[in-house]
Amino acid sequence: MYTIKEVADKMDVSEHTLRFWAKSGFFPFVKRDENNIRQFSENDLDWVKIVKCLRSVGTENKAIKRYIDLCIKGDSTIPERYKIIQDTKNKALAQMRNLQKQLELLNYKENFYQDLIKNKQKDSWNPMNKTKAKS
Repeated sequence: MYTIKEVADKMDVSEHTLRFWAKSGFFPFVKRDENNIRQFSENDLDWVKIVKCLRSVGTENKAIKRYIDLCIKGDSTIPERYKIIQDTKNKALAQMRNLQKQLELLNYKENFYQDLIKNKQKDSWNPMNKTKAKS
């Protein structure tokens, strides 16, 4: 069993976030000890993993709660859960494509600046240099 602090460290999520998720009903089977401290089992860590994954892609809390409720209902909800996972995956792929475009631009600018530094040139793309040239 793990405390919320241990889970936070292990799963790279803040304690505050875990408490919020717990209050949102994302961890339906987390037990509390005699001091009312949450105790996460290995199985509960699987819930944390999927919630973290869904949130990292931007899935709304309401949709995550729906997914969890469907899991609790059982295997009759597999097709609906599958659709949620497919939609989430497609959203993640779109985010990856956007990040790839941003990375390509950053790589270009990195090479551009390396060349400027190497050749001791001014940045002709910097609008401030263009403004100074007009003055």
